[in-house]
Amino acid sequence: MYPWTRRSDVYYGWFVVGACFLGSLVVFGLSYSFGVFFDRMLVEFGRSRGETSLVFGVQTFVMYFGAAVIGGFVDRYGTRRLLLCGMGFLGGGLAGVAVSTSFSQVVFFYGVVASIGLSVIYVVAFATVPRWFGRRRGFAGGVASSGTGVGMLLATPAASVFVAAVGWRRTYALFLVVSFALLAVAVSFIADSPRRLDIDATREFPDGLVADRRAVSWRTQLREAVAVARTPSFLLVFLGWVCIYATLYVVFAHLVVYTAGVGMARNVGVWALGLVGAATSLSRLVIGLVSDRLGRVRVFVVCSAVMGVSTIALATIESAAAVFAFALVYGTAYGGNGALLSPLTADLFGAENINVVFGLVSVSFAISGLLAPPSAGFVYDTFTSYDPAFAGVGVLGVLGAGMVAAADRLSAT
Repeated sequence: MYPWTRRSDVYYGWFVVGACFLGSLVVFGLSYSFGVFFDRMLVEFGRSRGETSLVFGVQTFVMYFGAAVIGGFVDRYGTRRLLLCGMGFLGGGLAGVAVSTSFSQVVFFYGVVASIGLSVIYVVAFATVPRWFGRRRGFAGGVASSGTGVGMLLATPAASVFVAAVGWRRTYALFLVVSFALLAVAVSFIADSPRRLDIDATREFPDGLVADRRAVSWRTQLREAVAVARTPSFLLVFLGWVCIYATLYVVFAHLVVYTAGVGMARNVGVWALGLVGAATSLSRLVIGLVSDRLGRVRVFVVCSAVMGVSTIALATIESAAAVFAFALVYGTAYGGNGALLSPLTADLFGAENINVVFGLVSVSFAISGLLAPPSAGFVYDTFTSYDPAFAGVGVLGVLGAGMVAAADRLSAT
């Protein structure tokens, strides 16, 4: 913590929000720009779309499955130490991708090593804010998670330009340098909680601060997490997120090759993903604030349902203008959804054990990310069309929104 921040009239939680913003920017800029690299890998390695999609699927699975374990380490060893550890894994993974010579090496370095680093950064970026904010939790979470959209907006077009100029391997090397610079700033400002820095947070927590979990034993944390995981509400949220985020991973992995395959310019898909990122960033700021007044779970459910319906509509799209319209609608809905992930978790299951519980429920993303992109690829390989994949995964998204609504009703009884 810099001395000038203590003298500042600004609540230090906002500096933490800034650090988490940078973390989410790095994580999702790297992850969601994969669609730009997809067709290059298809050509170089000569694999099918289903097989090549496994690179993204494994990366997503490792990142979110790892989050279930990493949450406990963050509680015990602190956000700053874990963020530095995450930078080490990320650097090793991206450096390995930059010198890779085979498909299996790309899967290992990008899908496993780099993804462990992304997993650590993800937990810190998304689960730290609820410890600093109570009254304005939705808005603060929206600001921090808007880095997701900014990362997509910047990384996707940049990747397209650099891949064409220097190749996809050197582009990953450039991404490594930029990521380290941003994360170095985040490490400087990240902090576990107001209690650790002896900061007055009465305005945010008039009923008292969230409990410090560092002294809690592993056995106690495990017992508490298992107790939450066994509740019907948790199971509904978990399954709901699996279904909702299947739309996301299919869109991000396949949109670029889909638009090129139906005769549109390659940049249509690239700029559409960038537009998703722009819409996501703006909507997270607005919807996060609105959700504090209208109800965070209610807003989350509506946004998730729109994600599903718009993905169904994607199967009927035939023009670049329609693709951009889809990107705007989908990005806005995803922004509202993503802004409320950790606030919704804290609202439904409490903020005391937020790192562990958020990591545990994030395994749903691992399942969805591992299965959805390859499945869509295999559907295309079978039918030579993405329409059945978009329609099917969109229906799942709507069903998932209904499951989260049901979980909220159960929690209220």
